[in-house]
Amino acid sequence: MKGERVLTFDAAIARLADQMISTMHKAGGIGLAAQQVGHALQLCVIDLCDTESEFNWEFNGARPPLELFMPLVMANPKLTITPGTPETVFEEGCLSFPHIRGNVARRDSLTVQFQDHRGLPHVLTCDGLLARCTQHEFDHLQGVLFIQRMDAKTRASVDEAVRTLAKATKAAKKKPAR
Repeated sequence: MKGERVLTFDAAIARLADQMISTMHKAGGIGLAAQQVGHALQLCVIDLCDTESEFNWEFNGARPPLELFMPLVMANPKLTITPGTPETVFEEGCLSFPHIRGNVARRDSLTVQFQDHRGLPHVLTCDGLLARCTQHEFDHLQGVLFIQRMDAKTRASVDEAVRTLAKATKAAKKKPAR
C-alpha cells in the first residue's frame, strides 16, 4: 500500500522513527519502511554503519562520516536516478519476507531529496548498497515489494516460500490474542 505524505513533523513522528530504528536494529536489518510496521506513511529508516560494503555518498553537499547522519530517517523522499547509471543485479532480502532472498536489478547511483523527522530538507547522492537500500525502501513507500522486482525465473524460485509465508501470516492473524 502506498504511503501518505508526512505533513506534520512532531513528537509522534520522531517516536515512530525511533521505534522503527529500534525494530530494524533488533531484526538485523539495514532498512525499514513505515508500511512494514503498520503505518501507511512516506517514512523509512536506513542504517548502513555496520555494513562492510563499499559505497560512495554525498550528504547535503559534503562527505561526513556515516555515523553523523545514520541512522537515516527519510520522509517524503523523491528519487532521481543518475543519468546513464547501469543496472546491477544483487541478492536482496526483506524483513517482511524472512529467509526469502533473490536477485533484483536496480540502478547503481541516485540522488534522493527528503525531509528528516523534524521536517528539515536534505539531499543524499549515493551509489552501491546505499543506493540499492534507498530504492528498496522507496519501493515499500510506493507499495512495491522486492519480490515484484525479481525477474520471472527468480520469482518462480521463491514462490513456494512466499505462499508458505502468506499462509502462516494469515493463520497467525486468525488466532485470538492472549
